[in-house]
Amino acid sequence: MKSWLKITLLTLLGLTGPVAAAPNTPLDWGALPDPAVQNYDDPFRALSPEQFDDLLFAIRLRGRLHQDVGSADERQKWQELLIETEDALAADQIDVDWLLSQREIVIERRERANTSGNPSLNGQTVTLTGFALPAPPDEDGHSVAYLVPQAGMCSHLPPPAPNQMIRVKLRNGWTPAYAHEPVRLTGQLVIAPTDYEMNVVDGLMSMRATFRMDAEIVETLETRDGQTSWSPTLKDRLRAADSRKTGGAHVSD
Repeated sequence: MKSWLKITLLTLLGLTGPVAAAPNTPLDWGALPDPAVQNYDDPFRALSPEQFDDLLFAIRLRGRLHQDVGSADERQKWQELLIETEDALAADQIDVDWLLSQREIVIERRERANTSGNPSLNGQTVTLTGFALPAPPDEDGHSVAYLVPQAGMCSHLPPPAPNQMIRVKLRNGWTPAYAHEPVRLTGQLVIAPTDYEMNVVDGLMSMRATFRMDAEIVETLETRDGQTSWSPTLKDRLRAADSRKTGGAHVSD
């Protein structure tokens, strides 16, 4: 059984306190959301794509009829289409008015599910593999990156849910060499929601992260003799960076 499933079951049953993920054993991203708020009633999930399209069509028609727009013939046509669409939904036992009354409730539940962090991981030292995005330095001058579970997120792809994004404070001067660099980070994970705006590939992006990590170990994915492996390269990167700055001298071990 996967580690995230164990954590979820134990937490739901109330049989566990803080759960420490073993350092150097990568934590599954599925363990990060709070399992206590993931299961909730969402009547919109039960709609087929066709039913969802009909619901949106009915909402648009209601909006048009509510406004003082269109000719008398157009408004008559819209009214006929609305009745036809709502009758089709009613035949599938879908109550449009009731669904609309649930929108704010479902939005709140989805927001909680997407932003709440797993309390059993708060303060634990974990190892997590993902893709790093360089970010502006923190207020205290430390280098910062964001860790996301999939390459392309926040640039060519939409950003992940906040509880699937980690704002990482990087130690010892390391920063990602490029956007979405694959890395494996080890450090203390804490629930500390943040919301910063920064420029990424496609422009200004709101970076909402539920978690913060103080990374103590940085491993990058290297290819050697055709084989890919995770190798600690922080010391080599620091030595190379110092060599460029000092014209050949390098940091000591």
